[in-house]
Amino acid sequence: MFSKKLMAGWGDMDFNSHMRNTAFLDKAGDVRMLFLSEHGFPMREFMRLNLGPVVMKDEISYFKEVLLLEEITVTLSLAGLAEDGSRWILRSDIIRPDGKLAARVNSTGGWLDLEARRLIAPPPALMATWQALEQTDDFQQLPSSVKAR
Repeated sequence: MFSKKLMAGWGDMDFNSHMRNTAFLDKAGDVRMLFLSEHGFPMREFMRLNLGPVVMKDEISYFKEVLLLEEITVTLSLAGLAEDGSRWILRSDIIRPDGKLAARVNSTGGWLDLEARRLIAPPPALMATWQALEQTDDFQQLPSSVKAR
């Protein structure tokens, strides 16, 4: 499973001295982009392709607090994928130093053609990159996001 160790920093904290809800989304997004970059799709490649990932829905479930300066492990796995790759669900688990699950983020998204401003199927190499992710136990086949013209 793809994972990265990150830190809960000062800017990630809320009034109650624990990691704020949007910081969980930020950490999940960072790990998504690190995965893509490490697998041949850094930001420059997306710029060249005139393509980008777009998140249409995020769902967060909270289980345990994360405190300032705690090291967290953020995982990335594939919870759903359309046959053409145009739609996906990615899951990130945020795990505390004691190994307990702090939060789970499910992000539903697709690939946006930045010129046409519409959802498209990814090129084969990008599709293969998503398919290289470990699938969750509840993985689901999704409908395509590509609209007939």
